[in-house]
Amino acid sequence: MHVIPAIDIIGGKCVRLTQGDYSAKKEYSNNPLEIAQRFEDHGLYRLHLVDLDGARQKKVINLKVLETLANQTGLLIDFGGGVQSDDDLESVFNAGAKQVTAGSIAITNPDLLKLWLARFGADKIILGADVKDGVIAVSGWEESSGHLLDEFLEEKQEWGLKYVISTDVNLDGMLSGPSISLYQHIISSFPHFNLIASGGITSLDDLKNLKAMGVFGAIVGKAIYEGKVTLKELAQLNSDK
Repeated sequence: MHVIPAIDIIGGKCVRLTQGDYSAKKEYSNNPLEIAQRFEDHGLYRLHLVDLDGARQKKVINLKVLETLANQTGLLIDFGGGVQSDDDLESVFNAGAKQVTAGSIAITNPDLLKLWLARFGADKIILGADVKDGVIAVSGWEESSGHLLDEFLEEKQEWGLKYVISTDVNLDGMLSGPSISLYQHIISSFPHFNLIASGGITSLDDLKNLKAMGVFGAIVGKAIYEGKVTLKELAQLNSDK
């Protein structure tokens, strides 16, 4: 299992939200590079970078943060938030992202997502399948798409997508444990996907449970910043590149 630390950006600063609520924002650092370098220094090699401003405004906002982190670390960065057009996608890849998470676009413009898949390949595009009460949530989780999870994944699996990040919005930032039942369901129903679990991870035991389930990766955010897990522990649990 790949342990993937997260950096969420608002106004160039490293923050975390609770259940996707922008009014429940907590700032942890005004220096995302320092945080990313700390991850790398401890042997972690992937990074989930989210432009929360971009997700809300439906265009990439914090591109400079991505450029800085990509240029000054060796982390393999997957970037999400506000990627809505060909220009957005090209700018994000040119800035150094290795993968892009496509969430809202899979709902609002599925034909464009198909073109991205054909152009860049399934290794470069991660499907964002964030769930709130069984329904896909979009636009920084502020809107419900009306699409049920299973229908959404079934269609996207047929397109040839290989990677999916799934977050249970109700658990994100709550430090109450991950949505084990959700991930068990996805793994059993959609074994084609490399599943990346996100949201609610609180402890090393949570990560060990996810690893035993067979998830491809696990994104860890608030548990790092609140000192619930150490970077040394995460690195020991991490798979090789």
